[in-house]
Amino acid sequence: MELDRNQHSVYLLNYHLVMVVKYRRKVINDEISEYLKHRFVVVGQSYGINLQEWNYDIDHVHVLFRATPHTEMAKFLNAYKSSSSRMVKKLFPEIKRQLWKSAFWTQSYCLISTGGAPLEVVKKYIESQGRK
Repeated sequence: MELDRNQHSVYLLNYHLVMVVKYRRKVINDEISEYLKHRFVVVGQSYGINLQEWNYDIDHVHVLFRATPHTEMAKFLNAYKSSSSRMVKKLFPEIKRQLWKSAFWTQSYCLISTGGAPLEVVKKYIESQGRK
């Protein structure tokens, strides 16, 4: 497992993100997914986000990414969802027939931190500290 570093710390911050299309509309295809993925990389550069894995179904996306301790996650997600929503409707006008209001994504999302070791291993390691 390779750790990330900056001037004062060593870290490994992986996240699993699930974002759902508004009203669960079935509008994501290969071309739209590729564009959404591209926007994720572009917006993520300003927030220290590094895309690891991307996959989609017709009404949602799954993303695995790495972040830094300084990443403002809520600001990043808001920036990504806003810009990708605006741009995907502009570039793929057929989406407007199924999403007649302004939002492409639901307001909700699922964000799960994913560590390198299972939680039970980490708990046992912490519990064992200070013992001989």
